[in-house]
This record gives sequence, structure tokens and C-alpha cells, in this order.
Amino acid sequence: MSSVSGVRSPVAGNEDVAFYLALYRRMLLIRRVEDLVQTLFLRGEVYGTTHLYSGQEAVAVGFASALEDGDRVACTYRGHGHAMALGLEPEPLVAELLGRTTGVNGGRAGSMNIIDREHGLLGCYGIVGGSIAAATGAALALKGTGSVAVAYFGDGTANQAYFFECLNFAKVLTLPLVFVCENNGYGEYTPMADVTAGSIIDRAKTMEIPATVVDGMDVWATRAAALEVIAPVRAGAGPTFVEARTYRFVGHSRSDPGKYRPEGELDRWKERDPLYVLRARLQEEGIEATPIDEIDASVEAELVQMEERGLAAPFPEPREIPEFA
Repeated sequence: MSSVSGVRSPVAGNEDVAFYLALYRRMLLIRRVEDLVQTLFLRGEVYGTTHLYSGQEAVAVGFASALEDGDRVACTYRGHGHAMALGLEPEPLVAELLGRTTGVNGGRAGSMNIIDREHGLLGCYGIVGGSIAAATGAALALKGTGSVAVAYFGDGTANQAYFFECLNFAKVLTLPLVFVCENNGYGEYTPMADVTAGSIIDRAKTMEIPATVVDGMDVWATRAAALEVIAPVRAGAGPTFVEARTYRFVGHSRSDPGKYRPEGELDRWKERDPLYVLRARLQEEGIEATPIDEIDASVEAELVQMEERGLAAPFPEPREIPEFA
């Protein structure tokens, strides 16, 4: 699993400059690809619906950077960012959303059902809580191998039956499973606090599953947390639970302008944009702006090329569907 184009490092705090620049580039790619997807969708080039990951990049990239070959990941319908964080290059992803044969799934998966076996992505799941069930099954298969399964899900999933059943199952069977709740404050259009009683992590703690909260806007923090919590899971200690507090900068889906947000809330969260947070941290660590600016320019150039090639690629040929007996 090559989560940041092959750049890996042993422990948080010991990474070199190239490693964190690679993290920055991967996060920026996710953001700019999502911007491109939205543009293509509004032009009628992307069919169905889309759920963008803009604003939450630090969670996917931070955790993916701590994973290894053999680990397995299941995520939600907001899964473009996770796919790219795991190592899927953006061009076959964009082509997939355009429905072209050069897409990672031959143009037949669309936005919500991407699978990438090469990088350990079991799939993106349109059913709320489906990612937890898939990752739990994977963890059952991985038990005793030293590999782990990761389930990404939103705060709304904490009120689904999948959530309670799978946490209980994982704990009882001591499965190598990392539950990562991306709490972006809203279940579709509804504030989490309006429909969720108590604390999400306390639900895990009642099952005696270790649980922690992390700043999901800071990739430095999410990577450090991932390295810390995944190690005992990999060693056979059983499941762990992380609530990453983050925020999506866009509506729930393409038809949602986000007008339900309180005035000023989005602006306040954008002050902690994960890209700005990491860029500032890099400069605090003595990295000059020049290499970061060069990354910005190279990503923009890459986007232009992938859009052109994606739109030029052919659609898949229709296939005959056999009749059921």
C-alpha cells in the first residue's frame, strides 16, 4: 500500500521534509480533484450524484500514511479522498467518475461504488454503515495475520444498527479493526447534536473498546494518532475507536447548498483548512515556501491534463444482461 506515492517513514516526529511535502501534495490533489469533479458535474459530464470530501483531507491522508501492505479499508459514499489517500492516482479516478473505460473500474462504478484492490480499498458504500460491516468482515479474515482493517464512517452512522452490532462483534472476537468516525457535524442536513444522544466515543467505551478524539483538521495530529492506536491492534489487542472531528466545506451532495449552516460557521472552520494548517506547520519547521508553491503549480498542471484525457477516453460498450431463469 503506497499511501503517499511510496514515501514512508517509521515514526511520527522522525519524518523528513520529503515525507510531509508528499502528504501536502496528496491532500492538495484530493482538494483540487474534488473541485474538478464538481465543475464537471455542473457541466453535465459526471452522472448520478457526487459527495465531495473537501475539508476532511487530513483524516484520510493521516490514517492512510500509517497503513501497510495487506491492510484493508472500507469507506463511505464520500470516498474519493480515501481512494486517493490510499494511493489511487487521480486520473483513473476522474475517468471513473466520467464513466470512461480508463477509469479504475472501467467506468461502471460511478462516484459511490469505487473499488481499488491494488491499494486495499474494499469499496465505497452508499448504504450508511455499510463500510463498518465490510471492514468487520475483512477484520475477521485478517485476524492473526498482523494486518488490520479500517472502517471509515460519518457521525450519522453512530445511530445505525450496524454501528452497535459491529462494535460488539469486533470486541467479542478481538478483531484487528480500527473504527474511524469522521464527525463533520452533520448527518446529511441535520446537526449531529440534534439527533445524537451523549458522546459518540462513550458508546465505544461502554463496550470496553479503547477510544480517542483527534483533531481531524490537522494531518500531523491524525497521523500521530493513527500510528499510536493502530500498533496494538496490529499486535492482536483487538479493536480501537477514533473520533476525528472535522468539517466538510461543501454541502452533503451536489444538490445541497448548505444553507442550514449557522451564519459564519463555514468561515470559522475554513480558518483551520487542513491545507493551511499543514502549510503553516511546514513553515514553522523551517521549510521554505518555494517547494510548497512548486507543488501547487504541478498539481494545477496535472489537473488540466487529466481532464483532457478523461474526456477524450471512450465510454464502455453496452453489455448484454442475461435474463434470470
